[in-house]
Amino acid sequence: MGEVGVLDVNAISALLPHRYPFLLLDRVVELELGQRIVALKNVSANEPFFVGHFPEYPVMPGVLIIEALAQAGAVMMLQGMDDPQGKIPFFAGIDKAKFRRQVVPGDQLRLELTVLRSRGTSCKLAGVAYVGEEVAASAEIMAIVGERS
Repeated sequence: MGEVGVLDVNAISALLPHRYPFLLLDRVVELELGQRIVALKNVSANEPFFVGHFPEYPVMPGVLIIEALAQAGAVMMLQGMDDPQGKIPFFAGIDKAKFRRQVVPGDQLRLELTVLRSRGTSCKLAGVAYVGEEVAASAEIMAIVGERS
C-alpha cells in the first residue's frame, strides 16, 4: 500500500485515544500501510512508572514495552482506515512474549512491527522492541478496532 512519511507526537495523538501518561510513542519513522511500522519511544527518567518500578533501580515494566508495541501497531491500523478518530483499538491477544533486556532511563526504544495477518478490523502483528541493536522484547500481538461511541 504505499509508504507514509514520519508522524510526530501530534499526528500520533490525532490517531490514538491514549494520552499522557499512557501515550507511549514519540515518533513514527517508517510506515508502510498494512505492512510495517517503525516507531520510537524515548525513555526518560521522568516517566511516572519509575516512581514505583523501582525507585532505586528504575526499569521500564515489560507490560508497558508490549503496550508501546501495541500502540505502534494501532497507529498503522488506524492510519489506513476511514474516520480513524471514530475508531478505538483494543488488544485481542498476546502470544510468544519474551523479554531479553532491561529498558532504563536514557534508552530509546525502536518498535518494529510487521503484519502477519489482517482481516478487516482485526490484525495479527509480529513486534520487536530494540534498544540500539539489542532486542529488549518481542511478541505477537492481536488487535481489533472498534467504533468509538
